[in-house]
Amino acid sequence: MRRLVGLAMSAMMMVCAFAARAENTEYDPAKVSESLKAIFQLGSTTTKQGLNANTVTLISGTIGGTYVQFGADLASLLDDGNKLRVLPIVGRGSVQSVADILFLQGVDLGIVRADTLDYLEKKGFAKDLKKQFTYVTKLYNEEMHVIASKSIHNLRDLDGKTISVDLPDGGTFVTALTVFERLGLKPKVVYIEQRIALEKLKAGEIDAVIVVGGKPYKAVSSFKDDRFHLVTVNYEKALQGDYLPATLSAKDYPNLISDQEQVVDTIAVPAVLAAYNWAPETERYRKLALFVDAFFTKFPAFQNPPFHPKWKEVSLSAPLPDWRRFPAAQQWLDRHGIEPVARTRFDEFLKQNAAMGKLPADADKEALFKQFQAWEAAQQAHALPRPPQKVR
Repeated sequence: MRRLVGLAMSAMMMVCAFAARAENTEYDPAKVSESLKAIFQLGSTTTKQGLNANTVTLISGTIGGTYVQFGADLASLLDDGNKLRVLPIVGRGSVQSVADILFLQGVDLGIVRADTLDYLEKKGFAKDLKKQFTYVTKLYNEEMHVIASKSIHNLRDLDGKTISVDLPDGGTFVTALTVFERLGLKPKVVYIEQRIALEKLKAGEIDAVIVVGGKPYKAVSSFKDDRFHLVTVNYEKALQGDYLPATLSAKDYPNLISDQEQVVDTIAVPAVLAAYNWAPETERYRKLALFVDAFFTKFPAFQNPPFHPKWKEVSLSAPLPDWRRFPAAQQWLDRHGIEPVARTRFDEFLKQNAAMGKLPADADKEALFKQFQAWEAAQQAHALPRPPQKVR
């Protein structure tokens, strides 16, 4: 009996010791994560309110695309316990994201392509879309990748050919069909998911696959077949109103661009971080303002590894023609004295590109100025925020 009592006392002392150790250690889960506390308070009205009050939901894009990676980057850097949580959702592409921002309950933000709203309006699918949207910032530029046989030298060689433009929920088909229409081309268009389309290209069932996304685009960079290459898309006058001159390099796509060729000319379209046009003083507006403050304050960190290299193209102050900026975003830029680039820099851009033969002689200067931000972003994003410690 005395022995049993001794064992019981020893056990109690061990339990107390473990409890004390758990109380003092920095690895105590209850101290490490507020989320774990929330789990054990499941059902509490206070917990539910706390979890929802500062969570911002972002609709991104399809798996493997640049939108998804940007969403993951935002969540990784901006999540701050219960103060702010960014919840990225895998989406279906630019067109679906427009619908999700407008109609899907709980979606606060989304990444869409700049030409998508215009396309939907011009085709009669919607009216006054831009009045229902605001933009937080223009993001990066998405390049057009045209993968075809080496017998195809430029986009015009594909007139009448069978071309895949991805699924109709995304934005690739919007850009592709707009470009074909502007250039007077009439290919046979099929809507096939990109990975499947690339296999059909290898099998000779289609003539080309178009992918519009930020370089290096994973599905394109991993494609390897010596019979195919990336096709030149010339920056013709008909494209200058909405698109930008761009290049793809052998460094980006060693499997599709030879060392001798080095670069392939193409076009690009801006990606936009867009939001519904919530009225000020609403709860949804408050959450977006909270997101903007954290995002803009921490923005310089996104332009360094391990985040996506396309962040280096982003300039927070870059204007977006025909779009209205989210008021809280404009107010943040005004408070920190961050202004759009000057017209004189545009003149420098014209001189440099004209000298290099990258601009046609009949280039529309006003149309180019509207899209000038691409070159400015490539100059290391001059309009960066001031250090975080100067906020407020």
